[in-house]
Amino acid sequence: MTDRASPFRFDEVPSAAGLISRLAYRTAKARGVAADKLLNLSGLTANQIQNTHLRIPVREQLKFVNQVAIALRDEFLGFHLAQMPDLQQLGLYYYVLASSETMLDAFQRGSRYTSIVNEGVSQKCVDGSDLRLLLCYRGVSRHLDCHQIEFWMAGIVRICRQLTGLRIYPSNVRLSHVRDGRCAELVEFFGQDIEFGAPVDEIVFPRRIRDLRVVSADSYLNELLVKYCEEALSQRETRSGSFSSDVENAIAPLLPHGKARVEEIARRIGMSQRTVARRLSAEGVTFTRLLERLRFDLAKRYLTEGTLPISELAWLLGYQEAAAFSHAFKRWTGQTPREARARAQQKQTDPTDNGHAEEVDPQNTLPPGDPSKLRSRTDLGRD
Repeated sequence: MTDRASPFRFDEVPSAAGLISRLAYRTAKARGVAADKLLNLSGLTANQIQNTHLRIPVREQLKFVNQVAIALRDEFLGFHLAQMPDLQQLGLYYYVLASSETMLDAFQRGSRYTSIVNEGVSQKCVDGSDLRLLLCYRGVSRHLDCHQIEFWMAGIVRICRQLTGLRIYPSNVRLSHVRDGRCAELVEFFGQDIEFGAPVDEIVFPRRIRDLRVVSADSYLNELLVKYCEEALSQRETRSGSFSSDVENAIAPLLPHGKARVEEIARRIGMSQRTVARRLSAEGVTFTRLLERLRFDLAKRYLTEGTLPISELAWLLGYQEAAAFSHAFKRWTGQTPREARARAQQKQTDPTDNGHAEEVDPQNTLPPGDPSKLRSRTDLGRD
């Protein structure tokens, strides 16, 4: 089952092995939450969860985990779920890392075979003055997620500790989503240097980590597993997902800086403005409408998941003034941001109750001919 508004076929959607979805489902069921109803709201079925041989569309996985987090009132659900599984549940992906000779080998193997676990995430290993793992979302919208990425980051640290037998801490963790500072659990696990609202998602380790020996290293087994992984990659068709999601991922970190203009986005993704417009048009959307939709989605998430002041939310979304953001949000939903936040807090008791703010499509409320008349940091191009 796919989103009715999806501009691309089901088989083109990036898929994932689905471990986080299955952990979220079991956790919800164990705590008395109507997990099957949340699956339905997210576009998934019980069979997709119960049959571990089936892959799960990444977009639906993000929706489902978000729904479970709301139902459980757990703003760190992804991080908590990452503490649960035996790492061997990652299957072939884990074993190829665990049989590598050094941590650098393991990081490089992990980056090459990321799509075996999740086609919507691209991981790159950069070996320089330190050892960096950069993560980019491909074909799915990064701005809708905070749980999967925190699950992924915590999983990387757990793997490092298990492979070396050492209590390794990264020197820096950077995450592009925003949190309001109440992150004691994450600080205890990752260390003090965690940055939210960063321009990239990355985890950085000291250079000395690269040469640490993997305690379970087995060169013969690793050679065999690498062959299996290469075969798995060659047999899997590339699923690029939607171009509009990739444009959204380029826009999101630029919003607070007022630089989310079409010419800047085109430059960053290596295309002409005309090509960007043509490819978005093929998916039934314009750049301006995509920008407005992105703001709406981010506004809903910020209002639901955090306690940031409305003025700060306005800045994060690229508006010069809180009043401009409030005007836009009321035009989209019929509610002020404060009213929507109050409703979201009430909804914590019944996450299956879809509120008015989630039913309105801001694309249908934009004024004809000039769909972005509100003055904003982005529209004015100010830094």
